[in-house]
Amino acid sequence: MENMKITYPHTIENCIGEKLTFLEVLHEAEGDRLIVENFVAPGSGPPMHVHWLQDECLTVVNGRIGYQIQGEPEQFAGEGETVLFRRGIPHRFWNAGAETLHCKGWINPAHSVVFYLTAIYAAQNKSGKAQPETFDAAYLLTRYSDEFDMMGIPRFVRQVIIPMTYQIGRLLGKYKHFEGAPEPVHSPSKAEVMH
Repeated sequence: MENMKITYPHTIENCIGEKLTFLEVLHEAEGDRLIVENFVAPGSGPPMHVHWLQDECLTVVNGRIGYQIQGEPEQFAGEGETVLFRRGIPHRFWNAGAETLHCKGWINPAHSVVFYLTAIYAAQNKSGKAQPETFDAAYLLTRYSDEFDMMGIPRFVRQVIIPMTYQIGRLLGKYKHFEGAPEPVHSPSKAEVMH
């Protein structure tokens, strides 16, 4: 991770069957649009999460996607259908079919998402399971809390345990591999969305 220089396309893969390629960045007036392509194994996909600053759009190329907005029923989309996740709205998606789910789409504006997801996948590979390695997860969820949050983690853990774990990690020197990490982008709208 040190002094992470990204060249596109940039592909990341985790140990639970998710492969994501950041194809290119398009510089647009309203921010950098990141063009993405993903492949997700049956049953896999990110848990309930929110990106406070980015919209995310996925179009199914092959397979069947299941998705859910927090508090709403599960929905499904097939080949040629597009799903849009608006910034600030907690959501999840998964491969709801028997074959590999293949989607193309975009994230806008990109901000720190390439670094963040690359680090999350690396932390999952380090732990060998869906739950990322504890100290890396605490670092990412604390440092980038104005950009991303994991809604599946209980509030007490997110607000008390994770920040404490982050501080312990700092004291133990656990974050040297994050030197050169991008500065977080602070969200003025997060508080408005939460209330």
